[in-house]
Amino acid sequence: MADSPYLSRDEIRDFCRTPQRKRQAAFLRDNGIRHYLDAHGWPVVLWSAIEGKPEQKKAPVEWESNQAA
Repeated sequence: MADSPYLSRDEIRDFCRTPQRKRQAAFLRDNGIRHYLDAHGWPVVLWSAIEGKPEQKKAPVEWESNQAA
């Protein structure tokens, strides 16, 4: 893993096994890997999306009325 929290374009190309950005995005989408597309349509993937670290879920907040009794 590099210093960046994101995979490089070369790393995404190797991971998806295609140099084409639309096919990369399709591969990531079809395999449920969280990503987004940059302004030029290239997929951007965080290392944490592929390292298998579980997401930390926040505890649900209990509802409280804000009206005075």
